[in-house]
Amino acid sequence: MRRGSCERELAARWEVEAVAAARATVKRQQVIVDAGAGAAREPGRKARLEPPKAPAQPRAAGEGDARAPPRLSPALPLVRPKPARGPCPQHAKPRGKGRGCRQSSGGSPEEEPCLQRPVTVDSSKAKTSLDALKISLRQLKWKEFPFGRRLPCDIYWHGVSFHDNDIFSGQVNKFPGMTETVRKVTLSRAMRIMQSLFPEEYNFYPRSWILPEEFQLFVAQVRMVKANDPSWKPTFIVKPDGGSQGDGIYLIKDPNDIRLSRTLQSRPAVVQEYICKPLLIDKLKFDIRLYVLLKSLDPLEIYIAKDGLSRFCTEPYQEPNSQNLHHVFMHLTNYSLNIHSGKFIHSDSANTGSKRTFSSILSRLSSKGVDIKKVWSDIISLVIKTVIALTPELKVYYQLDIPTGRPGPTCFQILGFDILLMKNLKPMLLEVNANPSMRIEHERELSPGVFENIPSLVDEEVKVAVIRDTLRLMDPLKNRKETQSHELEKPEKEEADTDVTGAPDDNAEAHLPSIFLKQVFPKYAKQFNYLRLVDRMANLFIRFLGIKGTMKLGPTGFRTFIRNCRLSSSSLSMAAVDILYIDITRKWNTGNPEHRESGMCLQAFVEAFFFLAQRKFKMLPLHEQVASLIDLCEYQLSLLDEKRLVCTQNNTGAGPDAQDSPSQETNSTEQPSVASPPPQEIDADNLTQPKQALS
Repeated sequence: MRRGSCERELAARWEVEAVAAARATVKRQQVIVDAGAGAAREPGRKARLEPPKAPAQPRAAGEGDARAPPRLSPALPLVRPKPARGPCPQHAKPRGKGRGCRQSSGGSPEEEPCLQRPVTVDSSKAKTSLDALKISLRQLKWKEFPFGRRLPCDIYWHGVSFHDNDIFSGQVNKFPGMTETVRKVTLSRAMRIMQSLFPEEYNFYPRSWILPEEFQLFVAQVRMVKANDPSWKPTFIVKPDGGSQGDGIYLIKDPNDIRLSRTLQSRPAVVQEYICKPLLIDKLKFDIRLYVLLKSLDPLEIYIAKDGLSRFCTEPYQEPNSQNLHHVFMHLTNYSLNIHSGKFIHSDSANTGSKRTFSSILSRLSSKGVDIKKVWSDIISLVIKTVIALTPELKVYYQLDIPTGRPGPTCFQILGFDILLMKNLKPMLLEVNANPSMRIEHERELSPGVFENIPSLVDEEVKVAVIRDTLRLMDPLKNRKETQSHELEKPEKEEADTDVTGAPDDNAEAHLPSIFLKQVFPKYAKQFNYLRLVDRMANLFIRFLGIKGTMKLGPTGFRTFIRNCRLSSSSLSMAAVDILYIDITRKWNTGNPEHRESGMCLQAFVEAFFFLAQRKFKMLPLHEQVASLIDLCEYQLSLLDEKRLVCTQNNTGAGPDAQDSPSQETNSTEQPSVASPPPQEIDADNLTQPKQALS
C-alpha cells in the first residue's frame, strides 16, 4: 500500500534504533559473559549487572510511508510500542493526530528537547502561484503536500478564493468574501461612504458612478458641470464589475455613447473620471502593482512589500481625444492587454522593458530630485485608508463563513493594489485585486496558437519574496514559540532585538534575506484610527444579526438595535423606525440585483445610521455626528451588558468571575473615537530603500 513520506522517515528512524538496540543487547550479553567469567575467577566478587534498557519509543506514524518496518531476529526481540496519546512531556499539551513530538533515541523524554518539525503546507489548490510557492518553500525548508493530505496541515495555500468549509484548523491564505468585497462596484460603494465622511482624506479615488442604477445621476451631474464650465472636456473610463485583466474596459467622452447603452443592458459596471495627466516615463504611461498583506482582520494588521512592479503601456501617451480614444495600448496599463502588443518588450533587467521593478522607477525619480520618502508616505497612507474602507464588509463575510465559537482556520491574504502616479506625484487608486497574479514566467508565441513559458526574472525577484516572507510572518511554529517566550519573560528592550517587522531574529532564518514586508498597521494606528467609524458601525451591525450566520439584518434585529441603544423618542417612534427600515431596505434590494434576498445589508444599515445621526446631532459635521452616535450606542450597550452580568450572577449565585449567559447579541469590539487630525505625512525616517525600494 502506498503511503507518504512521514512513515518513510519513521521506518528509517525505527530501523536505526532497532540496529542500535540490537548492538546494545549483544554488547550487554558479552558484558554478562565477561562478568560471569570474572566472578568464577574471583569467588568473593559479585558481578554487578544492569537491567537492559528498552529502546527509545519511536514517534507516531505520519502519513503515507511506503516502507515496512524491518523484521528483527528472534534472538533480539523488539516490541514496537503504540504511539502515546498523552501530553507532550516538554510542552504539557496533548499530541494532535499525526503531530507527536519527536524525541532523540537516547535519554529520558523529560530530559530531551522536542525537535523542530517542518511547517506543513497544502499546495494542492495553489494554481498559478504554485511555482513561486514551491521556490519559497524550498528556501524556507518547509514540507509541501502538492496533492493534499488527510491529516491537518499548518497552512493551506489557495489560488482563487476561500471555499473549503471542511478546513477546521491551520491557516488559509484567503479571507471569505474578499473577492466580493474588492469588486469594482462594492469597492466604489465603500469608498463613497468614506468620501462622505472624510472627503479630504479619500480624494485619492476617482469620482465614480455605479451603472445602471446611477446612470441618470451620472448624466445629470455631467451636464451640470459642463453648464458651469463650458471648457471642461472630460473623459470617462467604463469598467465592468466582474471584469479582470482589462476585459471589457473602454473610454468614452459622452454619456450618450452607444457602447455605454449596451453596457447598461448587459452587466453592472462602474464609470469613473479618467486621469488625464499621469506621470510618464520614457513618454509612456505606467501603473504600480504593489503587494499588500492583510495578516489579520481583528486586530487589524497590514504589511506592504518593499518593492513592486511597474507595468507600462506600449504606445507613447497622448491625452484622450476622438482619434486615440480606442488605443488601448496607449491608455490601459493592464499587462494582460499590452503583452499582445508588437511593441511589448520582455526584459530580465529591472530598469528596462515593459515590466520593471517599482524600485527602478523610484531610483530614476530620485536622480531627478524627487522626494522618495514623500512618495512612499502617500502610498502607505492610500493603502491603509483603502483597507480601512474594505474591512467592515469583510468582517460581515467572515462571521458568515467562520462564526464566533465554531471551529475554523485563521485567514490572511495577499492583495494587489493598482496605483497610478499623477504628474504631480499624487498616487491614485485604480483598483484592488483579491487574486493578484503570482506567475513568474511569461508566454512567448512560437507559432500561431503555440506558446512556451519563459522565466521572468523581474516577476520572480518580487513575487517569490512576497510569498516567502508572507509565510515567514505566518509561521505558526515560530509564532507559538514567540508567544511562549513572551509569556515567560518580558524583555526590557524589545526594539533592540527585533527587525523591521517586530519579529525576533531566528537563527533558523539566518540563510534568508531580510524580511521583504514592512508593517504599516498598527504601526501607524494612532494616525488612522479616527477613520474607523464604519468599522465600528459594522461591529454594531454584526452584534444584532443574531446567532445564525447571515449577512442581512431583519426588522426584529433593527428594532432591537434601536431599543437597546435607546434611540427612539417622541420624534422617532417605533412606527417611524419600521418605516425607515422598509424604505431603505426596499431601495437597496431593488437597485442592487445581488441584494434580492430580504433584509438590510451593511451598506443599507450605514445609510440608516447616517440618517439617525443627522437627526440626533444636527449642528455637527457628518463624521462628528456619526462618531457621537456610535459613542452613544456603545455606551448604552455596555450598560446593558453590565446589567445582564449582574442579573446572571444574582440568579446563579455565582461569584464575580461568572460569565454572562449567551445572548442573541455578541459584544462588539470597540475602536477609540479619536478625532484628532493626522499629520501631513507618515514618519518616513526608516522608509529608506535599497535600490530606492522601501526598507
